[in-house]
Amino acid sequence: MNMAFDDAAIRRSARRGVRNPVLLLPAATRLCSLPAGQRHLLGDLLREIAADADAKAERAWKKRKGPMAAYWRATCTYAKHIARAIDPRAR
Repeated sequence: MNMAFDDAAIRRSARRGVRNPVLLLPAATRLCSLPAGQRHLLGDLLREIAADADAKAERAWKKRKGPMAAYWRATCTYAKHIARAIDPRAR
């Protein structure tokens, strides 16, 4: 089951797959099919990874290490997107 929404009645910016592109990946559907307890644990771990990556991005940026800051910021973003896809609990 692909979680993409092609409904023309929904504005593009409001579509889940636009706001969180991870939802368009076939593996995301498999992750969402895991039992709730496992998804909550993975969500918590991914949010922790996101926080750590965000801190590393800030440190790299302050040291004027732009490529590393971009890498860690992307890591943070993907971790958050995956966490929200599998465990949409309040952050």
